[in-house]
Amino acid sequence: MKQRKGFSYARYGYLFSLPFIVAFCVFSLYPTIYTALLGFTDCKGLGNTTWHFLTDEPFKNFVSVLQNPSFIKSLGNTVKLWIMNFIPQITLALLLTAWFTSHRHKLAGQGFFKVVFYMPNIITAASVAILFNALFGYPTGPVNDLLMTTGVLNTPFNFSINATAAQLIVAFIQFWMWYGYTMIILISGVLGISPEIYEAAEIDGANDVQLFFQITIPNLKTILLYTLITSMIGGLNMYDIPKLFLLGGPDNATLTTSVFIYNQAFSGSYLYNRAAAASMIMFLIIAVFSGVIFLLMRDKDEGR
Repeated sequence: MKQRKGFSYARYGYLFSLPFIVAFCVFSLYPTIYTALLGFTDCKGLGNTTWHFLTDEPFKNFVSVLQNPSFIKSLGNTVKLWIMNFIPQITLALLLTAWFTSHRHKLAGQGFFKVVFYMPNIITAASVAILFNALFGYPTGPVNDLLMTTGVLNTPFNFSINATAAQLIVAFIQFWMWYGYTMIILISGVLGISPEIYEAAEIDGANDVQLFFQITIPNLKTILLYTLITSMIGGLNMYDIPKLFLLGGPDNATLTTSVFIYNQAFSGSYLYNRAAAASMIMFLIIAVFSGVIFLLMRDKDEGR
């Protein structure tokens, strides 16, 4: 069908994208700008609707947050918990990807296994927190019962008051919930690689390990970059499991920056200005980290 002279179908593209643009501006852009502005004000107290900009010391809230020992500890905890769960997460996801996409060994029932591995990701965080609270219960719980039955422990161990144990559990929960999602993303990337490359390598005598490290991984660089950046953003915004599972304890061992921000805004003196400042500091940290990762992992040949 010929396009009528002087008539453009581009307007329909703008029309269809309008609902998203409106929703983004109302629910994302406006709250972000409002939060950024609150960081430069004296807004605090429940129900406070009148606040003023700090004209004499505009960065007072940001300095106070950076000098707060709890924020520094929460930032360290957040990075530590993310690294503890991301390394095993990406490792297992890559191994499962190699297993599911092997050209020589076709796995039966792939759909079933993919659903099973992905299932933890669709369980709500509240349900997961209740589940692991029950599993690691003290003095009686399945984990304590198993360790005592096998002779590993003589007396029940209270996981909720041990800082190292609490961090390991939170990191394991995050790993368990997200490795299936990472696996699906990586499998999608592998399926986009031309089968002819694998066929040529197999004709040349390449084995499975060589195929994976010399063909699959180099061709997954863009997908790995996406996975790393999105995982970092999610990890540095970690909130639900640390908050619901152990409320940031014990001794703030699982206190993350998102939990710190929540506590600043919605408990005690309701320091909305400090919470907003902490949010913008985390926004800048995530932006800088994302930029560094992108520069380190970008395809230099493609860029040239």
